Amino acid sequence: MRAISILSGGMDSAVATALLMEEYEIHAITFNYGQRSARMEIEYSRRLSEHLGIEHRTLDLQWLGGLGGSVLTAGGDIPSPSDLDDTLECLETARKVWVPGRNLVFTSIGVSFAEAMKASAVIVGWDREEAETFPDNSEEFLDAFNRLLEVGTLDGVRVEAPLIGMTKREIVEAGSDLGLPFELTYSCYAGGRVHCGVCESCMRRKRAFELAGVEDPTEYLE
Repeated sequence: MRAISILSGGMDSAVATALLMEEYEIHAITFNYGQRSARMEIEYSRRLSEHLGIEHRTLDLQWLGGLGGSVLTAGGDIPSPSDLDDTLECLETARKVWVPGRNLVFTSIGVSFAEAMKASAVIVGWDREEAETFPDNSEEFLDAFNRLLEVGTLDGVRVEAPLIGMTKREIVEAGSDLGLPFELTYSCYAGGRVHCGVCESCMRRKRAFELAGVEDPTEYLE
């Protein structure tokens, strides 16, 4: 069976893809939507795809970032929460980095590729921890999208989210068990060649490795 992986270069989509390698013949797609980290995400997605032995292509969606509404695409200071367990603070942070309709657009394009390539699934890296502040990472969103696909596709394509019930710590543990080279993943919002270490994405990455007791191969500025 074939599947399309929405590969961002981050550890979530990387682990989700690796978990389903034995089940599917995978083709990965990465999006350039004008995000600060586009160059690094594309580079790391390509390198990881080469390591996994899967096909990879990049798609230009810069119109999405051009709509504005997010510091990831429109400029401004990237927020850094003081406490990752403070839900209210992280909700405010999420609002600042939210890209309107991003997962709706990405997943819909993945479905188009899936139907055109006779693939039965679209693989995404949505997880429980990010669902606390990003509704388009939630199990509710996944179920709703799959219900839509039941009536909106001819070949019954489904979205596969193998990490949907996992925290970042559990994702690191799963990737470590698979022998995934985390040095081929990139998580930073800022987009530098070295992870900034202070944006929320970097903070969650660092904490996940610490909690999992797995050596973090990432270089951080702070």
